[in-house]
Amino acid sequence: MVVPHHPTGARLARHRLADELADVVPPALLADLIVVLAELVGNAVRHARPLPGGVVRVAWRVRPSAAGPRIQLRVTDGGAGAGPRIRTAGPDAADGRGLHIVAGLATRWGFERDGLGQRVWAEFDPAPASRSDLVAAG
Repeated sequence: MVVPHHPTGARLARHRLADELADVVPPALLADLIVVLAELVGNAVRHARPLPGGVVRVAWRVRPSAAGPRIQLRVTDGGAGAGPRIRTAGPDAADGRGLHIVAGLATRWGFERDGLGQRVWAEFDPAPASRSDLVAAG
């Protein structure tokens, strides 16, 4: 999907993801996916240039497996001077914690550059049953 390179783009992406995956993934995983996607789109809007047309491209892939769905989120933008990196944020800092959240919720994340810009991705492997039980009981 394509969303505006504007803060409303994160809202549009969150709603579409929630609508499309509500019946596909467990609610706790869907909540994590929504948080991570919002952070990645927000970072694209805040820190990177838009793609031609003033947009950011958002995609996700669901791959079934015996243990549960494997999900990959991708956000493509026009790139920035430096690639995304986890920063150290002091207790009074207003921002700088987003990629800590992404790293904590996703199995892995990273970015790739090409001639058009950059793609930031986050992958989610199926949670072990014990983790799912803890989340449900939490």
